[in-house]
Amino acid sequence: MSEAESAAVEQAEQVTPETILQLGFAFWGSKTLLSAVELGVFSELADAGALDGQALRERFALHPRSARDFFDALVALGVLEREEGRYSNTPAAELFLDRAKPSYVGGILEMANARLYPFWGSLTEGLRTGAPQNEAKSGGNFFEALYADPDRLAQFARAMSAVSGGAGQAIAAKFPWQDHQSVIDIGCAEGAVPVQIALAYEHITGGGFDLPPIGPIFDDYVARFGLGDRLGFSPGDFFADPLPKADVLVMGHILHDWDIEEKRLLLRKAYDALRDGGALIVYEAIIDDERRNNAFGLLMSLNMLIETPRGFDYTGADCRTWMQETGFRESYVEHLVGPDSMVGLK
Repeated sequence: MSEAESAAVEQAEQVTPETILQLGFAFWGSKTLLSAVELGVFSELADAGALDGQALRERFALHPRSARDFFDALVALGVLEREEGRYSNTPAAELFLDRAKPSYVGGILEMANARLYPFWGSLTEGLRTGAPQNEAKSGGNFFEALYADPDRLAQFARAMSAVSGGAGQAIAAKFPWQDHQSVIDIGCAEGAVPVQIALAYEHITGGGFDLPPIGPIFDDYVARFGLGDRLGFSPGDFFADPLPKADVLVMGHILHDWDIEEKRLLLRKAYDALRDGGALIVYEAIIDDERRNNAFGLLMSLNMLIETPRGFDYTGADCRTWMQETGFRESYVEHLVGPDSMVGLK
């Protein structure tokens, strides 16, 4: 056998389809986790401590045929532990998947299970047509329907807190808030980001700006942290109305909903609303400039195809260019947590 043939055989022995198959069937594990969140498995175990399979099955009225496989799959997926037949949460599941804890991130998973999971089944159609694959397929408008339904709006707001909480803590830690007095979160949902900032800096005041139905949700959330005297809600439409004045404006997971001209419009409105010496913070799952590494950011952009008529995610370089065109003098990109990064300043 020649040297080239030996090298080809060695390469064939080293290369396997395992990664491809794991990726192709990743939806199995995803739906198993999402169903566990929907059932409340992690919250039940957080309350009970540990339960055997029979007790756990009875708590959720599951059929005996697959209950053991379901719970053991959660063990194999790394979100449950099993000792002597009794199941309990892993430390991460205990912290992040118990609905009773403020660190709960399951809100975004609840929304993924209720809405996004079935819609993503039509991704191929979306790629071919460029059209949204959510409620819009039946003539609906996602945002109109969302803000008209109090229960769905509350779920969406909780989901935004889940996806923004970690970023909010990082923004509070990494941005020079000692140089500013006020902050307004544009498209604030519950207000997770201004709450984290206000918790870290006693001198900060401000609040959130969003459509009127969000007001009571924002107020309730802020009150839970005892910050109602420093953070207030301003109702409005960020396309139709001027943005509130502040030292710092925050736009988190907002720009990616819109096309490039709408993105530029929102950046211009933010520039006009900032006080002298003010700053804008844009944070998203910013795609790396080489478009190779932040898979979550790229998949989020595909999610914008599913959810919006023209929205898309973007790189840090893209955002800095738009900000410069808008009038911002300087900007930088800084990683926050997980897939999220922020772009600032004025």
